[in-house]
Amino acid sequence: MKIFIYGAGKMGAWLTEELCTDHEVAVYDRDINKLKFFFSVTRISKLEEVTDFKPELLINCVSLNHTREAFKEVLPLLDKSCILSDIMSIKGDIEEFYKQSGHPYASVHPMFGPTFANLRNLENENAIIISESCQAGKDFFHELFRKIKLNVYEFTFKDHDREMAYSLSTPFTSSLVFAACLEKTDVPGTTFRKHYDIAKKLLAEDDSLLVDILCNPETLRQIEEINNKLNYLRHIIMCNDADEMTNFLNKLRANLY
Repeated sequence: MKIFIYGAGKMGAWLTEELCTDHEVAVYDRDINKLKFFFSVTRISKLEEVTDFKPELLINCVSLNHTREAFKEVLPLLDKSCILSDIMSIKGDIEEFYKQSGHPYASVHPMFGPTFANLRNLENENAIIISESCQAGKDFFHELFRKIKLNVYEFTFKDHDREMAYSLSTPFTSSLVFAACLEKTDVPGTTFRKHYDIAKKLLAEDDSLLVDILCNPETLRQIEEINNKLNYLRHIIMCNDADEMTNFLNKLRANLY
């Protein structure tokens, strides 16, 4: 398949290298310096060159806040049969954009960041394919994700964003609160160090990724739930209620096991 990858950031570069052994791949980035490290691919220096490449699949790998802009910029250069694809962590209203585009589409979400994941061993990582995607697009990404041994899930657009608020916004928020409360980092304690390492890796991610996930409209509900639980814990501590604390801990264990 002829695949055009728009954006050579961390995920775009990973997809380029992953796909170029089995497909004819072209890659473009506004920062032309990002292209000099690619081999066995077509490096597009001017976006207009994509017309001659004639891709069958476009994978949009720019940041979420620039995704629609990038699509609009390249759409006039594509054949109507070209499948549009994104890797957005929050889908928002992209479904409506796809429907108006007149193109088949396949929306996916590789649920691992290059900062956290070992890109050479993704066996325990996950990916989501949006169920409304066209069959050809779904088949392509199912095959790709199975090849690299990802656990694959299918969600609707709506369910995806709800799930992301639960699975990403909750731990992200917890790590940010931990980092906000830091007074010093040289502390004896294994648990502290583990939380510190997680928060440090999280904050090494691109700000655009963190903003995309945390500004998901569904996130607010999760933060309100966290606040409710913190207020409950605060009440137990203020009352010095050992029995209620034990009950609380048992409820937490029931959630985990």
